[in-house]
Amino acid sequence: MVVQLLRRKFTVEQFHKMAESGILNEDDRVELIRGEIIEMAAIGLKHAACVNRLSNFLAWKLGNKVITSVQNPVELDDNSEPQPDVALLKPREDFYSSACPQPKDVFLIIEVADSTIKYDREVKIPLYAEEGVIEVWLVDINEECVEVYREPVNDVYQKIDKFVRGENLVIKAFDNVSISLDEILGNS
Repeated sequence: MVVQLLRRKFTVEQFHKMAESGILNEDDRVELIRGEIIEMAAIGLKHAACVNRLSNFLAWKLGNKVITSVQNPVELDDNSEPQPDVALLKPREDFYSSACPQPKDVFLIIEVADSTIKYDREVKIPLYAEEGVIEVWLVDINEECVEVYREPVNDVYQKIDKFVRGENLVIKAFDNVSISLDEILGNS
């Protein structure tokens, strides 16, 4: 006989209450995806260096046109609050201290992946499309490329481009700012 196990789904509000009550603490590397609390993968050196490079040069290139948010939550809906590696947010005077950023506040989400590429591509990217995030970059450290997802329509990104070393890309919201893949990936 096969036994069907029931899963308990959580809302963002319940997820926050777990943190406030100490069930989850700041050392827990977890995010809420489709109502499930997902443990995040450990961050390796190449991953961390890539995130640091992105944070540094995006803040330098875009200045006060954006808030560069690193590994902080973005509330997509009532059941999902991922923590993307980098999110470029619309500036707000309170720096989002009164509420989590939502899809309407996001210029760009960047996920950096080495061991999590399949999960990011098959779970997180579709979730971002469903919630209308206008642009997502998936930095594949192993393949040394960046997949750019744009134009979410009917829960799917209509435009997907792949960039490799030696090529440049632009952020849709800031198309006058060119970024080379070497700036993202660093020296090989």
